[in-house]
Amino acid sequence: MYYSEIKQYDIADGPGVRTALFVSGCTHHCKGCFNEMTWDFQYGREFTEETVESILKMLEPSYIAGLTLLGGEPLEYGNQQGLLPLLRRVKAEYPKKTVWCYTGYLYDKDILEKFVKKWDETQEILSYLDVIVDGEFIEAQKDISLRFRGSANQRIIDVKKSMQTGSIVLWETKD
Repeated sequence: MYYSEIKQYDIADGPGVRTALFVSGCTHHCKGCFNEMTWDFQYGREFTEETVESILKMLEPSYIAGLTLLGGEPLEYGNQQGLLPLLRRVKAEYPKKTVWCYTGYLYDKDILEKFVKKWDETQEILSYLDVIVDGEFIEAQKDISLRFRGSANQRIIDVKKSMQTGSIVLWETKD
């Protein structure tokens, strides 16, 4: 797996100050994508054990609310395999920090109906995620007034509550 960037301090992609990892590789190719260079699975730097250690160090301060995964596409199969060891460590070492994931895939139709059945990694990844922002970016539905998403079709899903109830539960801000 490769990644394009790590932002140690990100306030745009989830609540609070977060560390954001932008993975490389995406097959959606959304028109108007803000991060086109990350469509290439080989773009940027190789994701290594040193990268994991660096991210864990960035998450250490108490004022860091959590980790956000973006892209590219974190839920491409190869990226799931690369992210799983990181997510295991993050939840083991920082169980109170939240993990957000931005994906162009739909939570119900793609992730639950297809990926969970096809790949063992997907179910485990879901167990570490607190929130998924799902749906491809649709330029015609772009709305800069939306919080934590780029277009009106995208949903902010509370993964834990959705898994408990068996239906989609939208995330509600706590502030």
